[in-house]
Amino acid sequence: MAARRQVLLLGGGVLATLGLPQLLRAAPVETIEMKGTARGEHVWFAPVGLAVPVGTTVRFVNRDPGNSHTATAYHPEVFDRARRIPKGAAPWDSDFLLPGESFEVMLSAPGVYDYYCIPHEMAGMVGRIVVGQPGEPGWQGPVPVTEDLDPAALAAFPQVDEILARGRVVKG
Repeated sequence: MAARRQVLLLGGGVLATLGLPQLLRAAPVETIEMKGTARGEHVWFAPVGLAVPVGTTVRFVNRDPGNSHTATAYHPEVFDRARRIPKGAAPWDSDFLLPGESFEVMLSAPGVYDYYCIPHEMAGMVGRIVVGQPGEPGWQGPVPVTEDLDPAALAAFPQVDEILARGRVVKG
């Protein structure tokens, strides 16, 4: 009887060990840095465009020693902005992150997510995350341009096709 228990315990341990890598891969984490030049004349997200699978957690980290930044989704529930994330996706606002601080958000709806830094949007500090692939059930592409977007912000968004082809788009 004791030998049987040992075999069962060993078998369960082997199964748990084999399943562990799959569990670890199930929830990827990607980092987007908030950056700026020493005098603050240029600020940006790095990468500015990112392609990730559904269920990815994105960690925004302020690596700019001279500025605080936000990572804020375009959404009516967040400062009454036009929605630029998939319907059904939870909007977010990191609040001001001081240098070295971070904020995480899990992206569970497939589609295009546009976000910005509240104090630096007019300087073009915006970003785009593509979650999943076009054609996936429920996938929503970028929303049409709205009048509340500053031209510098609008020009800074990378194209969805470029993000999908490269996986990540870095500017700055």
